[in-house]
Amino acid sequence: MRSGVWMVVLALVFAGCVASRPMAAERTLKAPAYAVPDAAAAMEEGNRLFGGRQLEAAKLKYQEAIKAQPTLAEAHYNLALVYDFLRDDATARHHYIEAANLAPGHKVIWDAPPFRRHGNVEAHPKGSDTLYLPAIGGR
Repeated sequence: MRSGVWMVVLALVFAGCVASRPMAAERTLKAPAYAVPDAAAAMEEGNRLFGGRQLEAAKLKYQEAIKAQPTLAEAHYNLALVYDFLRDDATARHHYIEAANLAPGHKVIWDAPPFRRHGNVEAHPKGSDTLYLPAIGGR
């Protein structure tokens, strides 16, 4: 009986440690070398905030990066991750698709499970660099 109690206590402690672990910042993408300095700085801060579960603050930083450089696919992708965690599927989908359209050959973006879930895409159909979106009812 006594060993069973200890097992339960250890399981609860372990579960608490796992639950309180910060979000994996490695899920986010870093700014590429060609990013303008303001966008790169905003993305770096956004990634730090995302890793610390400060989603609203991270969202603002990624939006700041996009404002500084609207064609920065990595910023759209990271913003989509935030919206995914906030369960705003429509906005997450928009930014995943925007990221894919801006970076047609970016393997991490195109192969990411959240993007596949939201994008319902075929990678480069018929040799195109543009994302294929099925009819809205086909989702």
